[in-house]
Amino acid sequence: MEVIIVPDRSKAALLTARIIDKELRTKPELVLGLATGRTMERVYAYLAVFHQREGLDFSKCHTFNLDEYIGIPSTDPGSYRQYMDEHLFRKVNIRHEQTHLPNGAAEDLGAECRQYEDKIKQLGGIDLQLLGIGGDGHIGFNEPLSALRSRTREKALTPDIARVPRRAITMGVGTILDCRRCLLLATGESKASILAKAVEGPITAMVTASALQLHPRCQVVVDEEASAALHGQDYYRWIFDNEPEWAAFRDLDNLEPR
Repeated sequence: MEVIIVPDRSKAALLTARIIDKELRTKPELVLGLATGRTMERVYAYLAVFHQREGLDFSKCHTFNLDEYIGIPSTDPGSYRQYMDEHLFRKVNIRHEQTHLPNGAAEDLGAECRQYEDKIKQLGGIDLQLLGIGGDGHIGFNEPLSALRSRTREKALTPDIARVPRRAITMGVGTILDCRRCLLLATGESKASILAKAVEGPITAMVTASALQLHPRCQVVVDEEASAALHGQDYYRWIFDNEPEWAAFRDLDNLEPR
């Protein structure tokens, strides 16, 4: 894993968006895995601006979201389909049929999960998977004790007063690890402890994000607050400052949309 530490959450979102921008310009038919949540909203806002101001083209790419709640239609304001439409899809030039989310209202959920895996395979697999990390270290809805070789499946969710649905369809940890490149974004002091466990701790099903240590190309973008508990900060900063791969990304001011 490579960890990139930037000053604040806005710069972290900007850098994440620029990495996606570069991948999409290099490969217009990119298969892009997407995540939801507040952390991602700034990333999608930047991508929309890159499209509007700099001509970033989404017309040939396909997207696959990590998860969707079960039991609510895609038209429901609380669905992840509506989240993605609001924050990204309606703001860029991507066709609806090229945006894929699990159907949480499907009559046969097992068949829906298998078909979702098949769709990913038919398009050649996910090139770049964007990820966040939950407070307990989960990625997607792979909460503690999820199998590290799991595939897209129905999953019971930890009870939460603010979370009305109790079940979701989620890509499995194994599905996520199949992608060619992982890009995890974490910001804020509330993520510092769990991020350190995921990046520097043992690989364990109790912290499913720790499985990303097994991925051959996984980058983790964090702000200063989220990096606070990391032991290898000096090393991570040296890598970002010296590795040729990151040369075009070091001047964060120049990454701002024109």
